[in-house]
Order: sequence, then structure tokens, then C-alpha cells
Amino acid sequence: MAFVPTSAALRVLTARGFVAQCTDIQALDAALAAGPVVAYTGFDATAPSLHVGHLVSIMALRWLQQTGHTPIALLGGGTTLVGDPSFRATGRPMLDTDTIAANIAGIGRAFAPFLDFGPGRARMRNNADWLGSLNLLEFLRDVGRHTTVNRMLGFESVAARLDKQDPLSFLEFTYMLLQAADFRELHRREGCVLQIGGSDQWGNIINGVDLTRKSDGDTVWGLTVPLLTTANGQKMGKTAGGAVWLDPALCSPSAFWQFWRNVDDADVGRFLRLFTDLPLDECARLGALQGADSNTAKIVLADRVTSLLHGQPAAQQAHQAAQAVFASPDATAALDTTTLAPHQVGAGLSLAHLLVAAGLCASGKEAKRACQGGGVRLDGHSAPDPQAWIEADRLQEGITLSVGKKTHRRVRLG
Repeated sequence: MAFVPTSAALRVLTARGFVAQCTDIQALDAALAAGPVVAYTGFDATAPSLHVGHLVSIMALRWLQQTGHTPIALLGGGTTLVGDPSFRATGRPMLDTDTIAANIAGIGRAFAPFLDFGPGRARMRNNADWLGSLNLLEFLRDVGRHTTVNRMLGFESVAARLDKQDPLSFLEFTYMLLQAADFRELHRREGCVLQIGGSDQWGNIINGVDLTRKSDGDTVWGLTVPLLTTANGQKMGKTAGGAVWLDPALCSPSAFWQFWRNVDDADVGRFLRLFTDLPLDECARLGALQGADSNTAKIVLADRVTSLLHGQPAAQQAHQAAQAVFASPDATAALDTTTLAPHQVGAGLSLAHLLVAAGLCASGKEAKRACQGGGVRLDGHSAPDPQAWIEADRLQEGITLSVGKKTHRRVRLG
């Protein structure tokens, strides 16, 4: 018989597709039903912004708060100095403290639209506050003795690197100990009893659960959310132009809106459940729309997610710009703009190269197919020749490129 949650929090998380694994789901459900629970998710500062792939964990925290619990967004000012090796073929590049501090500031701004911060509400913490003052010998005696190397070697993320004979540095190997120490420290400081992370973090989370039990005799839980890929197998949040960032300075509201408007039909219902606050029956109704009608659902998805992050006025402007992109001479002013440097353009570029430089196609081959298939427009006119030459002078004023019916971008020379 399938487990049916009794707590409002777990009912919502399960029904909306947030639960991949849990250490003891029945005990966690009882704790969530008994009263307010403190839960955290960690975010390392490896980039100046989070991207849409992080929204799964952020929305899980949002639903926990909306069902009466207290979320903590933990920023990895300390762990970023080491680097998480989980499911990576090589070690992460080492970042200096100034870069990490700048990244922390950028990442911290991502949570305000989703969580309600303040006394007695959501909290934001930085693990540099305790990891930065660790004494190595004390850490090894206090944390290292509770974790066996045998078990660490058995974790899938570690075993995958070793099986391929890819180097795994001692620095990376200690990351899972530091994350375990984070969980225990938040339990001691904040009364935190639940860690939420992507499914690639399962081994790290288990270590924190075990460390807290062995050293403090306390029960805490771990829950993972699914690592999402789109229906075509692409990693969530990746496009031809790179990551879809949450920071509007790196990804404009218009580009963000277009990302959601362009998702595959097969992803719409699932994304509505995960990334919007719409009732489940409405998510199901919209997700079931087929053919041309599915565009209605995609527009709702784009409007709702963009409104959550950037606010309703920005979402409405992005919507209107996309809908009326060629309706008037002024409509293109609201489109997302890619500015190319003179050295990228030279005297000019072929249309295929320009599509790649603007981030509208991932490769010249893809650009050629798009042109020859009739899916590319230049300033509103069909552009079937991938070798058509675009003079640098023409880019001074800016042009509008479109791929398909939904992706439009201004491109100009900076």
C-alpha cells in the first residue's frame, strides 16, 4: 500500500513532484504534522547567480514556509573554497575569497521573491561563519572519526570518478565531511532537523544525518528533490546561450519569460506543478492541452514563473513584447538584447555565425538547419540562407533575429 502523508507540507511536496528520496519519510511526516520544523538547503557560491535549475529546491523551501515551517537558505561561503565533487568528471576551479564574497552577494538576492525573511520567518546563513574558524585536528577528531572511508568510497558520485580513474583530490574528498558538519551545526544553532538537496546530494545528506545521530544522539532527516531534465534530455536551465540565470543583470525578464514560453509540450504540466503556485487541478488542466492549445499553457507558465521572480509588471512587459514583437516599429524596444563586441563581428558575420554568437543556436549546424527549414527571420523577413552576410554597419543600429515563432532577440554592435 502506498504511503499517504498526513502533514500538509509533505502532501504538497509529494503531490507536486518534489520528493525523490527520503531517509525516513513516515517519521519526517509525523514531525511535520506535529509542529513547525526548521529545514535548510545549501547553495555553493560557484557563480554570481543561481539559475533555474536551483528553483526546484527554492520552491520546495517556499512550500514548506507556506505550510507553516521555517526555511533556511544556507550560502556556501566556506564549502565553495573546497568544491563539491558530486558527479563531476573533474575538480571545480578554485575561487578566491573576493570572488566568493561577490558571488554570495549576488546569490543572496535570489531568495527574496520566493521566501518571507525576518524574525521568526525564513533565515539566511553562511557556512563560512563556522567552517572558517575550524581547527583541523579538532575537526578530524570530532567529525572525521564518525565517517568511514569505506562508506564514502561507496557513494555513487565518488565511485563514478574512481571507476573512470579520474583524479579525486583529498580536498574534494573532505567536502562531504564539511557538508555533514553544516547539518549538525544548523541543528545545534537553529534547531534544524531537515536537509533538502538535489538527488546528487544524497550521499552528502546521509553523512549529515549519521553525524548528528552519532555525535549528538539526535534524529534528523534528509530529503532530495529530483534533478530535472527537459523532455528532450537537456539539463534544466541550459540553453544555447548558456544558463538561465535568476539575476536580471545576467538574464533579462524578457529572456527568462521566453525560456518558459519555449519549453517542450511534454514538460508543461510538470513545470506548472513545480514552479508555480497554481492549484494542482489547474496545472493538470493546462498540462493536458494539446497542439496549438498548449501554447496557452506555456504562456501561463511563463507569466507565472516570471511574475514570481521579477514581479508582475516585468512579466507583463515581457509577455506583451513577445506577443507584439512585429506589431509596431516600437515593439522591439522591449526585447532582450545581445550586444556583440567589435572583435566578435569584424567586418561582418554570416547569418549562421550571428545566430550562434547571439545565443539563439548552439552550433553552426543547428543554425543552418533552422535557416533552411524556414524558421529564421531577420527584421521580420524570412532568412533561409545561412551564408547571408550581415555587415557590421547594419549591427550598429541593431537587428531583430527570430528563431521559430517564439524566440526573438535584438542583436547590436557594442
